[in-house]
Amino acid sequence: MGFRCGIVGLPNVGKSTLFNALTRTAAAAAANFPFCTIEPNVGEVPVPDERLETIARLAKSKQAIPTRLTFVDIAGLVRGASKGEGLGNQFLANIREVDAIAHVLRCFEDDDIAHVEGRIDPVADAETIETELMLADLESIERRLQNLARRVRGGDKEAITQDLLLRLAKAALEDGRPARAVPVEPEDAKAWRGLQLLTSKPVLYVCNVEEASAATGNAQSERVAQMAAQGASSVVISAAIEEEIAQLADDERAEFLEEMALHEAGLDRLIKAGYELLHLITYFTACPKEARAWTVPAGTAAPQAAGVIHGDFERGFIRAETIDYDDFVACGGEQGAKDAGKMRAEGKTYRVKDGDVLHFLHSG
Repeated sequence: MGFRCGIVGLPNVGKSTLFNALTRTAAAAAANFPFCTIEPNVGEVPVPDERLETIARLAKSKQAIPTRLTFVDIAGLVRGASKGEGLGNQFLANIREVDAIAHVLRCFEDDDIAHVEGRIDPVADAETIETELMLADLESIERRLQNLARRVRGGDKEAITQDLLLRLAKAALEDGRPARAVPVEPEDAKAWRGLQLLTSKPVLYVCNVEEASAATGNAQSERVAQMAAQGASSVVISAAIEEEIAQLADDERAEFLEEMALHEAGLDRLIKAGYELLHLITYFTACPKEARAWTVPAGTAAPQAAGVIHGDFERGFIRAETIDYDDFVACGGEQGAKDAGKMRAEGKTYRVKDGDVLHFLHSG
């Protein structure tokens, strides 16, 4: 699995331009006016991983299939969105359905592109969006607490758990803190995710800078990085450069990136930051037919990792033949690793590690 990341922000900060570049499509209309994106555009992109090509070569696989992630371009929010301003209710519902929020912030000056607030202040922009999400969460929590009251009085355990978690979130929000600041016990994690609170979503601030600052960032992106240190993450990208890269052939991209003093494209940086934010890892499978990358949360047990491929693999799990990526490469592939004693048989309690090359044995 990959993850579903919603691109949000105030109007005219570069959301749709970034979306178009990342997905290499023109599906989202990038225009200099608010609400040019009404329905959320959805784009799937392959996750680049050099390890996959190496594994495919050593396994003599006919094709290499990367894991994919989904970007959802959500229309621009404005002050008052929590009360329905600017089609706010629809946009908030779209945010509720994603796993993480990529919050695009304008960190560049351009007199030709209007700012909805009439000034360039990415930290204030972030606070505007955060406030709207917090207000929407508070309203949702009040409504849910009322609906749960009768079940709580009746001793319903599920309702009691939800009531407790909602009250913890409410206390944090009333104190000016997002729901993601609430410490949640492991046994309550599933119930907590089920609440789908907007401010419980992990946040990645995407600093959209001018081309000249793409490699180093600027004073505005530095302010965002300092803000992100309080429980979020940030990455610097020039949407204008990403748009140019999207038009280039693969063999031209490396030369262009070198000219811009960039080590990698913004997409790659965004994916890596997103993976880290969501604590995701990649494992691989390889055979003559195909080499393939799969994404699971860190700490996933082998049977559940197998279930990402097919539910029958999880239900009938017997063991996972496991080779570390470095051993797979050093030994020249699966047979070499097996001959060198580098293949291990792991059982149901094994926690899959990033880079594992796995072969699942199952019944049925």
